[in-house]
Amino acid sequence: MLRLSLAVLAALAASSAWAQPAQPVSPEKQALVQRVLAKMPMENVGLSMLQAPAAEAVRQARAVLQGRAAPDKQDAALKDIADEANKFLAEEAPLVRASTQQVVASTIAPLLAQRFTEDELRQLAAILESPVKAKFEALAPEIQKTLGEGVAKANQAQVNARLTELNNKIGMRLRAAVAQ
Repeated sequence: MLRLSLAVLAALAASSAWAQPAQPVSPEKQALVQRVLAKMPMENVGLSMLQAPAAEAVRQARAVLQGRAAPDKQDAALKDIADEANKFLAEEAPLVRASTQQVVASTIAPLLAQRFTEDELRQLAAILESPVKAKFEALAPEIQKTLGEGVAKANQAQVNARLTELNNKIGMRLRAAVAQ
């Protein structure tokens, strides 16, 4: 997944849409681009790409072990697997961070400089640095929780009944498949 995604980024960088001849960028505009980039969680993109396959490997290992190993052996194996995954992440994260920074500097920063005027970058930086934006983002988890609780309350009776029905149907299909 990580290799494929990095290959896709490399292909995009080489494409005509990204490989426009670099225009000289004034120091003021470059400073504005850096202000904008400083407020964007670019590093999270690379780290998410690294974490996703590791988490999936742990999830698959858990599924394989479930019901096939004694609980104590299952717990020990899962702990070892999680430790290996964490070791992998710790070892590979610096490389991914560095390559993310390199891709941002070589492709994203020039793209922002090319597509936005200095005035637009000033406005964008002001939006991203706004205390109101930070306050709103801090409220986002509460908004999501409140929304989730409201939707759950409004649909709980019908969805739970249908979920029970679905689980029963799945159980019957599994029992039929195993019995054959």
